Amino acid sequence: MKYFLIDFLFGVCLFVGYLVSSKYRQRSTFFKSLVIICQKLNVEISFSRERVKTLLNSFDEQTKKNLCGLTDNYLAFIEQESPLDKESLFKNIKFLKEDEKDIIFLFFRSLGRSDVDSQSKELSNFEKRFESLVTSSAEENKKYGKLSFKLGIMAGLLIVIVLI
Repeated sequence: MKYFLIDFLFGVCLFVGYLVSSKYRQRSTFFKSLVIICQKLNVEISFSRERVKTLLNSFDEQTKKNLCGLTDNYLAFIEQESPLDKESLFKNIKFLKEDEKDIIFLFFRSLGRSDVDSQSKELSNFEKRFESLVTSSAEENKKYGKLSFKLGIMAGLLIVIVLI
């Protein structure tokens, strides 16, 4: 019974460490997907001049999955199912900081609101902002992602040693 409890507590510590590290990994892939969306939107708006709704629906499923429902929330706004506010846009996303939410909210609020040339310039500016967020989130993932998993292992080992 004692060994079962020790194994269980060690597993819980590993799981908590993994959850925290996955938050950093998820942020990194999220911002990479935002950069991809900016690039594709910029190209498609400049050349095909399709509607934003059509362009957002045309993205692959992996990119949409990496964005954790952000594009679906925005599409719901376009279809007038919900108002565009921060709460509805980020309703399933808990790992972003407030300043990052502000930038992303500005991005989605400005989509489709201006002519093609102005929209292309705005998309290029947002792409640069998102690229800087990609580098900072990649550094945080490299630094804190591995650290949190290792801390989970260390906490589990500490509990094992104390209980033995």
